[in-house]
Amino acid sequence: MFAFIARQPILDKSKDVFAYELLFRDGKSGAYPEHSAEKSKYISEQFHPLGLDDICGEKTSFITFSSDTLISRFPTTLNPSSVVVELADPTENTSALFQACEHIKQLGFRLAISDPMMVGSQHDIFPLIDIVKVDVTKTRFETIEKQISRYHDADVKMVAEQVDTQEHFSTCVDLGFDFFQGYFFSQPEARILRQLPASKMNVVDLMGESSNSDFDINRISQIIERDATLSFLLLKFINNPTINKRYKITSLKHALNYMGEVEIKKFIALLSLTNLGDEKPLEVIHMSLVRAKFFDLLAERRGVKNNPPISFLVGLFSLLEALLDQSMTDIVKQLPLSDEVNEALLGKNLEMNSYMTLVRAFEGALWMNVIKQAKLLNIDQKQLHVLYNQAIVWGNGVRSAISSHYPRAVAKA
Repeated sequence: MFAFIARQPILDKSKDVFAYELLFRDGKSGAYPEHSAEKSKYISEQFHPLGLDDICGEKTSFITFSSDTLISRFPTTLNPSSVVVELADPTENTSALFQACEHIKQLGFRLAISDPMMVGSQHDIFPLIDIVKVDVTKTRFETIEKQISRYHDADVKMVAEQVDTQEHFSTCVDLGFDFFQGYFFSQPEARILRQLPASKMNVVDLMGESSNSDFDINRISQIIERDATLSFLLLKFINNPTINKRYKITSLKHALNYMGEVEIKKFIALLSLTNLGDEKPLEVIHMSLVRAKFFDLLAERRGVKNNPPISFLVGLFSLLEALLDQSMTDIVKQLPLSDEVNEALLGKNLEMNSYMTLVRAFEGALWMNVIKQAKLLNIDQKQLHVLYNQAIVWGNGVRSAISSHYPRAVAKA
């Protein structure tokens, strides 16, 4: 069970999530942490830690282990079918480490190494390796092109790390990488000034209503009733066990009576975002969900007003540039959002700017930035981990409601 953790997605060529790499704040260089029994008990009691299923859902986990942990203290509770064991120091050449890796392989685990210089085949441990990760910012593409066939011949899967632009992704696909780690998928593919299609106008209307101080239930009902998919998905969202474990909701008016105005505004915003970005990788929506809930929890902790739920909306819409392939300046001109939401999305709200810096620190495992923002927001840094963990679990639950009705994004090489 873990409390202080970050996760970074690893995507396949279709931009679907293959795995998450887990980075532990209290482990050396993000490696698997080793706690005393007393500290483990304290963390469990104080911080509501997450299990791997909570963090990664049904996806694979990449976890880095130090040589000492692999040799003498490897955890026996991990599931070999869902965990990839990454070596912290693959160049260490000891018989004890080799034997430990052989044993771990016999247990059914896959082994991975980071090999930025692509010299892995020279290591004694290489025959045991299933996955090699290459930092493409540290290796010339010409070198990769010459060397990558040796890895494929050895039936080794290749992960390109630090892929932060759509151009780099396309290049890495062409080079023959199998998987891709970095935030390229959350970047616009091309900034093109264009009007939103008429088919999205119902969605746009909903986005406006979500940020409106007034609440016209009849107008919202009319918008949703014009589109059978919106009606179906709204009820599916609201009846998701993550959100509502007690009552079966059968209509928008029923939902309003049960959930209240603020929660309904959040869900019509969520509904609109899902439909607005239906041609993009689901992970962009997933990141938006986690940000939305995290911002909402931060605002609640800070005593910020929440009707309309500005913080939730800013987190939810913070990746619109990636969803619409436009600049935020152009986007806010086309959407009927409130001035307060627009200004926050354009970086003109200091409170929301702190939230944005903080969530990016969690996404990137930038722990010193978490500490800095904790002081600025006057929230204990460890409690921020609790809030972020809650946002991850909430995002996983809502994603499960979306996934079966979300069109598969097609990778553009």
